[in-house]
Amino acid sequence: MLRRCLAHPLTRGLSIDSPETTELRRQIIRGNRFLQQIYREWCEAICQRLPDVPGQVLELGSGGGILADYIPNAITSEVFPCSGIRMVADGRSLPLASGSLRAIVLLDVLHHIPEVRGFFREAARCLAPGGAVIMLEPWVSRWSRFVYTRFHHEPFQSESPDWSFPEQGPLSGANIALPWIVFERDRALFEAEFPELRIEQVQPLMPFRYLVSGGVSMRSLMPRPATPLWRALEKSLEPWMRHWAMFALILLRRV
Repeated sequence: MLRRCLAHPLTRGLSIDSPETTELRRQIIRGNRFLQQIYREWCEAICQRLPDVPGQVLELGSGGGILADYIPNAITSEVFPCSGIRMVADGRSLPLASGSLRAIVLLDVLHHIPEVRGFFREAARCLAPGGAVIMLEPWVSRWSRFVYTRFHHEPFQSESPDWSFPEQGPLSGANIALPWIVFERDRALFEAEFPELRIEQVQPLMPFRYLVSGGVSMRSLMPRPATPLWRALEKSLEPWMRHWAMFALILLRRV
C-alpha cells in the first residue's frame, strides 16, 4: 500500500521492463535535485577510479542513467534499443575486441545479469591489462536486509546457493543480494575462478540517502538542501558501515 501511494507518477502503471520506463528514469533523476546529487557523487567516484591505460570505457545499462554526462566518450549500452545509447549489448556476450577496453562501468546493473559468470569472462577478455570493472551495486547489511525485503520490488535472495537466477525481463529479473554473494560470501570462489580479475576495493556506503530520495521509482521525500545533513549522518556511521550500508562501490582490476 505504501509503495503504491509513493510510486512516481511518471512510471506508475508502466512495466519495469519497458524501454519507456528506463528512459523516464533518466528524466526522474534530472528532475529530483536530491537524487541527482546522489548520482553525481556516484558518477564522480567511478570517474576517479578510471585507470590510465589505453582503451575505451564501456558502460553497461546506460539507458536510465546520467554517467555519460561525466564520461562523454564512453560507449553507452543497453539490452534493448532506447535513446542515448550507442550499442545494444548483453554483458555476457560483448561485440568488442579482446583487450579493447580500459574500463567497464556498471551503476546498479550487475544484480540484473542472470548468469554473472558470463559477464566476468567477457570482462576479463575485453579489458586491457590494468583495466578495471567499476560497479556501484546494492549491498547486504543488517539494515539493507530489512529495507530490501520489505520495501523493494526486486527479489532479495541472500541464501541463493548459486550466482544465477531465472532469466525474465531485463529489469524484473534480479537478485539484489547477488553482488554481496559474489564479493563477500563467495569471495574465495570468485578469486579462484577469476584470478585475472583482482578485487581491489569493496566499499560499503550510503545507508539512508538513496532511500529517502525516493530513488527512480518513488516520489522524492527530501529537498536538495537536506543533502549536507544526511551526508553528515552517513559519515558519522562510517566505522559501522558494514552494518548499515545499502550499496557498495566495487573495483576489480584486470591483472
